[in-house]
Amino acid sequence: MFSHSLISIVLATYNEAESILDTIHALDTHVGQPLEIIVVDDNSPDGTWDVVQKANLPYAHLIRRTNERGLASAFWRGVQEARGDYIGWMDADMSMPPALLPVMFEALKQADIAVGSRYVKGGRDERTWLRVRASQCINGLARLVLNRHIYDFDSGFALVKKEVIQAVPFRAKGYGEYFMEFLYAAAKKGFQIKEVPYVFCDRLKGTSKSAPSMSHFLKTGVDYIVRIFVARFRN
Repeated sequence: MFSHSLISIVLATYNEAESILDTIHALDTHVGQPLEIIVVDDNSPDGTWDVVQKANLPYAHLIRRTNERGLASAFWRGVQEARGDYIGWMDADMSMPPALLPVMFEALKQADIAVGSRYVKGGRDERTWLRVRASQCINGLARLVLNRHIYDFDSGFALVKKEVIQAVPFRAKGYGEYFMEFLYAAAKKGFQIKEVPYVFCDRLKGTSKSAPSMSHFLKTGVDYIVRIFVARFRN
C-alpha cells in the first residue's frame, strides 16, 4: 500500500493487552506489507507481551524488557532495532489512528519527518479540557523558547526517513519530553518537518499512563518545561 520499501513501526507498551492486537491488525490493514512492527513491552503485569507472543504474527516482533522501564527508552530501543527505510512510532492504544500513516508517508515526499499533529488546521484534541489546555500551553512555550513553527511539539506520533534517526538520535529519558528535543535537534540540522492533522481521541480500552494522578500530571508538566529549556540552551 505504501511502496516496496520496508516500513517499521515501533509500539512501546505497558498494560496494553486489551488494545495491542487491535493496533497491530489496524497497522497491517492501513500500511500493508512489507511491514515490521516492533513491540517493546516493559514486562506488563497484564501480559501484553504474552498476547503478542501468542498471536505469532510473522511481521510483529516482541522485545520484552524485564530490567528497564520508560516510554522514551522503549521507543529508542525499538527504533534502534528497526530495519525499515522508514521508521515510525506511535501509541498502542488506538488513540493515534493507523489510518493516518499513508497520509504521513505521502508527506515524506516533501519532508524528512512527518508528525501527526493535533494542533494544526484540521487537527483536534478530544481529551479532557485540562489535558488539552496543558498540552496547548506546553506547545506554546516550546514554540516561543525553541523558535520553531511546530504546533505539536509533544505529539509522539511520527514517521521519518531512516537517515534522520542516524543523524539525530533522541535522548532515551523520561516520558514524552524526548519528542520535543528530537524535533528541535532535527530542525537545527536542516531536516524538513511536515505536520499532518488528525483527531486525537481518548483511549477506549485500558487506563492512561500519562495522568494517573494529579501529582503525576503536574510533575510531568514540570519535566516537559525543564526539557524545553535544556534543549534550547544545550551546546
